[in-house]
Amino acid sequence: MSDSESAESPAEKSEAEWREELTDEEYRVLRESGTEARFSGDYVDHDEEGVYRCGACGTVLFESETKYDSSCGWPAFYAAEEESITREVDESHGMTRTEVKCANCDSHLGHIFDDGPEPTGKRFCINSVAIDFDEE
Repeated sequence: MSDSESAESPAEKSEAEWREELTDEEYRVLRESGTEARFSGDYVDHDEEGVYRCGACGTVLFESETKYDSSCGWPAFYAAEEESITREVDESHGMTRTEVKCANCDSHLGHIFDDGPEPTGKRFCINSVAIDFDEE
């Protein structure tokens, strides 16, 4: 990789570059706003201590202590690193939801709902394929 390529920010990558870097499933979820099958992801029942990062660019998104068992079929968190995410209205599939994206690379992570536990009342419902885990 050349110096100019390594200095390129994730926001400046072309879709062709993302397609080269990501697996087909990662690309479908992260770049095309897809959803993995319920209960299929590596992090649904994961309960180790550490941080969850964006699967595309490595930005820290969630702390393990905010993860909980929502029984929804995807990893769920009651809080995010707010500076690391953006929210957008998603009116696909005949409903209105709030999509969660990585603020650094604009990759789709999942959706947020207002049925989570205290202290926030939020449920960040996140695709496992959209995140990577780092032990602390």
